[in-house]
Amino acid sequence: MVKLLGGRGASAVMGIFMLALGCSSQATAQSMSALNVPAVVRALDVDSTAQPFGATRVVTTQTTSSNVTAILTPQSNVTLDNGAVVPAQPARSVTVQLPPSIDREAAWLYKSGWPLYALVNKYSTGAPLNDEATCVATAVYFEARGESLEGQMAVADVVMNRASSGRYPASWCAVVKQPAQFSFVRNGQFPTIDTASAAWATAQGVARLAIAKATPALPSDVLWYHANYVAPNWRHNLREVEQIGAHIFYRA
Repeated sequence: MVKLLGGRGASAVMGIFMLALGCSSQATAQSMSALNVPAVVRALDVDSTAQPFGATRVVTTQTTSSNVTAILTPQSNVTLDNGAVVPAQPARSVTVQLPPSIDREAAWLYKSGWPLYALVNKYSTGAPLNDEATCVATAVYFEARGESLEGQMAVADVVMNRASSGRYPASWCAVVKQPAQFSFVRNGQFPTIDTASAAWATAQGVARLAIAKATPALPSDVLWYHANYVAPNWRHNLREVEQIGAHIFYRA
């Protein structure tokens, strides 16, 4: 019995039987049956420092880029005689609540194995881009919409790198509209964009990810690129970094 119930449980049971044996011989079977042995054993075995289970239990884990909250929901609960609530079955459903900011969310997804095409598709829609972000997406759309997603991301990186370099205008729109820099710009104006096209949705997704810096990007000193079917003279003063699709990228 000790092995089956444990030390304290066995002691409780033995105490009950000793109490019963000490009672008057007039004790009836009905009075014995009133003794709730399991309840007494449970009461003695309750750990007063333990936290009762509720309907849900929230567990927060720290990732490298964000807090991810998992809500574990038991299928049903049972209330014991001492008032404690325990799950009748282990939790079967887990709800992961990611933070709303794109930078932390996208970085977490990327590190969790999401490929670039899935991330671009996820963020191709959402809250409207502001003017500066729209300029980045516009450069991607006109300069690289026929390129791979990696190539489109690289064009977005160059625009942002230029704005933070101190060698070019300090805003993304001013970088894109700077005279004689991007061939699609005419007198500081952008051509009409087919906003219903898949290419524009992709450009927006690329811009959101590039701005969030959620995926690997070109080094911050990569400020120039050109198509591989042209050979501009200015390239001779620069160091080639890599070619992505039809574009060759350079740093000073």
